[in-house]
Amino acid sequence: MSQLSLAVDLAGLRLRNPVMNAAGVLGISSRLLRRVYEGGAGAVVTKSLGPVPRSGHRNPTLVSVEGGVLNAMGLPNPGADYFIDAIRELKRDGVPVVASFFGASIEEFREVAGVLSDAGADALELNCSCPNVEEEMGMLGGDPVNTERVTAAVKEAAKPPVFVKLSPNVTDMAGIARAAERGGADAITAVNTLKGMAVDVDLRRPILTNVTGGLSGPALKPVALRCVWEIVGAVDIPVIGCGGVSYWRDAVEYILCGASAVEIGTGVMERGFDVYGEVAEGIRRYLEENGFREVGEIVGLARGG
Repeated sequence: MSQLSLAVDLAGLRLRNPVMNAAGVLGISSRLLRRVYEGGAGAVVTKSLGPVPRSGHRNPTLVSVEGGVLNAMGLPNPGADYFIDAIRELKRDGVPVVASFFGASIEEFREVAGVLSDAGADALELNCSCPNVEEEMGMLGGDPVNTERVTAAVKEAAKPPVFVKLSPNVTDMAGIARAAERGGADAITAVNTLKGMAVDVDLRRPILTNVTGGLSGPALKPVALRCVWEIVGAVDIPVIGCGGVSYWRDAVEYILCGASAVEIGTGVMERGFDVYGEVAEGIRRYLEENGFREVGEIVGLARGG
């Protein structure tokens, strides 16, 4: 009998298992990203990096809500050039690196993609879907035309595979995913956070300085699962599920809906660095107990046919 394998192939990026951290979570230094990998992740995803350093929004930028967390960090980051050495250091240690990035214009997206590509990132995750920054920075992926344009521009500059991270704050998820595919996307990450807000009844004003923020955590999962389902039915490229993954059952739900891999964000805040390995081990047990030998055998099984 062949040995059970958790390895997956994401558009040419070979991972030891289908579990990664989500961009923005623990991706701020090579040391923390190495701990994510040592905790059991199949690859690590950097914080979203821009062309220049960015301080983000003023505090408060994070608040716990029913079923998750609202954040309005505003993409604070040290800039892509600053992170080059961190990527190279991780690569020397054998850690697969997915570099998340953004820009304020299509040209900036192309520029940052070139920098991170030259630094040796194994894949790029194009973040055109952040819900709590200026419109031109965060939502170039808010309509099919711009999604296709920015993806095509990035593909011109990028050597490794490009994953396009989409927003749930749109009316035509399938149409935008198809636009990313037309632009040359190698995979889709679904999804970024869901736009929401919280109010302090004593102070009688919004809690977040930015008023709105992005909802992550368990409350996002039903929405994200629906998005993955729709995207898988619309494109012929791999899909990475993201939103509310804390336990192995969450990950298996995404895979059964058609995702080839998952990303864990808010879950690490509650469960620590070991969450990645624990989820991967849970997937392994599920495969073993149900007579499967590899992750690919259960991708999309809930879709029937």
